[in-house]
Amino acid sequence: MARRASLVAVLAALSGLTVTGAALARQNAPQPQTPPSATQAPTATAAPRPVAPPQAGEPRQAQPALAPPAAATLGAPATPELVPATTVKPTTPAKPPEPAKRQRYAVAILQALDKVTTETMRFEVPVGQPIRYKTLIFTVRACETAASDEIAPETAAYVVVDTQPKAQVGRAAPPGRQIYKGWMYASSPGLNPLQHPVYDAWLIACRQSVPVAPPAKP
Repeated sequence: MARRASLVAVLAALSGLTVTGAALARQNAPQPQTPPSATQAPTATAAPRPVAPPQAGEPRQAQPALAPPAAATLGAPATPELVPATTVKPTTPAKPPEPAKRQRYAVAILQALDKVTTETMRFEVPVGQPIRYKTLIFTVRACETAASDEIAPETAAYVVVDTQPKAQVGRAAPPGRQIYKGWMYASSPGLNPLQHPVYDAWLIACRQSVPVAPPAKP
């Protein structure tokens, strides 16, 4: 009986040592690491590695293009809507009004004075047709009045005056000589006067030619 009791005690002691060793082995075994959850923020982030600047003469490296930001709302267009610009037509400058034309006439009315005899005579000179007054020959190149847009109304005639004595009987007429050429003004006779020791002449007015009346029927 005593031997059996000692054997039981030895077995009990051995079983206790076995349990204690298993517990120690369990404590010393490495614990499995659980992966962090997707929602858990990392405790520390690695600092970006500095990039050395390119050396002189060395081509720069191509940088990846940045991805476009996502749309704020679902269904929003990726690119902004293009609005057609309104086309502005160039404005053409208005043409200035054309100046009014002077009215021209077919006949000039002149008046001449003989300073020796104090005789005056008013006569008509058709444009382009020479008219003789004693020893003077008057030729009118133009006769016109001022246009409606001019400041002062005026009547002017461009006159050429030649002196030529009349031919004597049996003799040829001496050659003529021009003594005046220029504009005569009806309102200002002394502005551009005819300078002659015997005769004087000036412009009176301009008028249209009188139509020739048809011959009367018998």
